[in-house]
Amino acid sequence: MSRDSAPLADPAIADAADAGANVSPPVPQPPGTVYLVGAGPGDPELLTLKAHRLLRQCDALVYDSLVPKAVLDLVPAGCERHFVGKRRGHHSVPQPSTNAVLVELAGRLGTIVRLKGGDPFLFGRGGEEAAHLAARGIPVQVVPGVTAGIAAPAYAGIPVTHRKAGSSVTFVTGHEEIDKGRAGVDWRGLARSSDGLVIYMGLHNLARIVAELVAGGLAPATPAAVIQQGTVRGQRSLVATLADLAERVEAEGFASPSIVVIGEVVNQRVPLCAPEPADVTMPIPF
Repeated sequence: MSRDSAPLADPAIADAADAGANVSPPVPQPPGTVYLVGAGPGDPELLTLKAHRLLRQCDALVYDSLVPKAVLDLVPAGCERHFVGKRRGHHSVPQPSTNAVLVELAGRLGTIVRLKGGDPFLFGRGGEEAAHLAARGIPVQVVPGVTAGIAAPAYAGIPVTHRKAGSSVTFVTGHEEIDKGRAGVDWRGLARSSDGLVIYMGLHNLARIVAELVAGGLAPATPAAVIQQGTVRGQRSLVATLADLAERVEAEGFASPSIVVIGEVVNQRVPLCAPEPADVTMPIPF
């Protein structure tokens, strides 16, 4: 080779360079899907078929405190579990932190189940989480569940509607947080506008709720009931007049989680039709 000759190119290096020029940048993976799943009121046999299927195949589970261990154990062995429960008197995970967990999981996993006691869209903040995920381009689907406001009274033999007891029922929360940015529940208005009331999370404010209902025109003799730990082991209930309700609840030591039913439907109860509560263990004992 003369001193002025160019060195011969290595064919292998040339082929590699050509191949590299044709390589496309990696395509970002689409986010996983978050399913907002209702776990029902506690009895595992009230879980829907769709919820059961998703639990059996999910990559991550984000769950609340009112979901029994028997339901949690349906997930695959390799499934990530994240507890984000809220219970009065216990450490609670703030909602923004739960939202962040869902977004992070959707960025690296395919199927995420956000499991909520009862129904996700009935006092379950499911609407907030759905909007948060949708705004970030994350696929989200809701899977309705059996709500405690129907199931707990049923497990005490109380129908929430009855042709002999009026034509309307209102589901309402008794847990009025000061940071909601809106006026509290108009209990006096409800006393005049609904034949029956089903109150979630109402024990803490029960005396005030009763006073407001009576001030709104609801008769003190109106029948009422409280069902504690509905559908699961430890369920108990009491029936009283509206006037005596708060005093009876305090005297007999009723505690959350409880459902309060107020209205003539309480007098239509059929104790013999009440199912046997399920023997389950909860993440945070009652």
